[in-house]
Amino acid sequence: MAAAMEEAAQDWIENRPLAQLRVGDEVAEACRFGAQDAQAFAILAGDGEPAAEAGAAAVPTQAAAMWLGARLAGLAAGRLPGPGTRLLRQELEWRALPAAGEDVHLRLRVETIAAEPADGPQVVLAARAQAGDGRLLAVGRLWVCPPLEKLRRPRAHLPELQLRDPGARLRALVAQAQAALRARAGRPLPMAVVHPVDAVALGGVAEAVQAGLIAPVLIGPEAAIRTAAAQAGIDLSAWPLQDAPDPEAAAAAAVALARSGRVRALMKGSLHTDALMHAVVDPQSGLRGERRVSHVFLIDVVGWPRPLLLSDAAVNVLPDLAAKRDIVQNAIDLAHALGIAQPKVAILSALETVTPKIPSTLEAAALCKMAERGQIAGGILDGPLAFDNAVSLRAARTKGIASAVAGQADILIAPDLEAGNLLAKQLEYLAEAQLAGIVLGARVPVVLTSRADLPDARMASAALAVLWALAQDVAPAAAGPA
Repeated sequence: MAAAMEEAAQDWIENRPLAQLRVGDEVAEACRFGAQDAQAFAILAGDGEPAAEAGAAAVPTQAAAMWLGARLAGLAAGRLPGPGTRLLRQELEWRALPAAGEDVHLRLRVETIAAEPADGPQVVLAARAQAGDGRLLAVGRLWVCPPLEKLRRPRAHLPELQLRDPGARLRALVAQAQAALRARAGRPLPMAVVHPVDAVALGGVAEAVQAGLIAPVLIGPEAAIRTAAAQAGIDLSAWPLQDAPDPEAAAAAAVALARSGRVRALMKGSLHTDALMHAVVDPQSGLRGERRVSHVFLIDVVGWPRPLLLSDAAVNVLPDLAAKRDIVQNAIDLAHALGIAQPKVAILSALETVTPKIPSTLEAAALCKMAERGQIAGGILDGPLAFDNAVSLRAARTKGIASAVAGQADILIAPDLEAGNLLAKQLEYLAEAQLAGIVLGARVPVVLTSRADLPDARMASAALAVLWALAQDVAPAAAGPA
């Protein structure tokens, strides 16, 4: 009962009107300067480098100072004197600044009360802020006009602050690839760029080169490439350029370079995906390996705790069970290259029970059995799972699904291309997700970029190819003919 009364009391706030204020009255509050606080106030202050985690050394002066000032003003407005208070002036002297994640103790004390000045009553509050370790952060004063009447009202239920940074994980992926290259003293990944005859395609190449990810070989009609580069202001002098009259010839030449080992990845330029992939999967002159080629999206969903891998949403239209086995294994191997030691794989369907009326549920169950028998290795599989059960622990528990995968999936396997493509586009355009993509299963990775891709997505797709290629250096995959 006492706990319930205390909880109920916390839902109300009340003030101390002028008649109840006394010199020496004080109030204290403990709070934490969180990473989101640092970022939010840095945005308001126009400061581009907020502290992002506990223990970060540098916190922008503007962000930390604004936060401390706001918390002290809020303490006056909410508790002493409380609701009805009007802030007149605030003067603070900064002695130190909190780091993101640090506890802070705030204190206000009534210093003077002027009940009847010409412009109305005025109260001066002495302010003090200390870090959790006792370090003095700020001292100063607040001048307020106190409320004249007693007020008690429900505490306002404010919306939760959520900072949205689309593409943050894609940028982190680029940093991961750069670090991996540095760790192995590796040169940028040699990559053939197929038919890059517009500014968008060449711009993506230039960004990846500037980031130190790739060493490009441009293949396509030389005159058109040079014209596009001139229009975009891109210097091609340091990049090899191999003339090819049309997209098909460029794709064949790029595949030949990969077969010879001169390049270790391909990037789509300004041609249709079909033209490039036709050359890649050609049974005589292509790059087919032991597995079916498949596409994997890496999806950065704003507000989601981790990136998601989705396959296949771009290459295999109606994969059969054997193709799905390869699709799953390719996605698992990419997860390993990204540092996910044992990825959780959700085999998606419309529901979580096996029924002959929905063939994808049968195939999902078969894939899980194949994993048990070692035909798929390196991940934890479960399926069939509906999308909600794959990504939501609450939904899985509500439906009584006991699974190591449900609600925690790292990899989503779509039943067919239509379902996968719809899911990817819905996340991209309704949930502010950003997508990077790569084709696996061939002798070299193939980066499929789109004219609609944002810079973060183009860079992250190149980073995927780098991480994949470096992973193959450690544990080469078999690449014999299909």
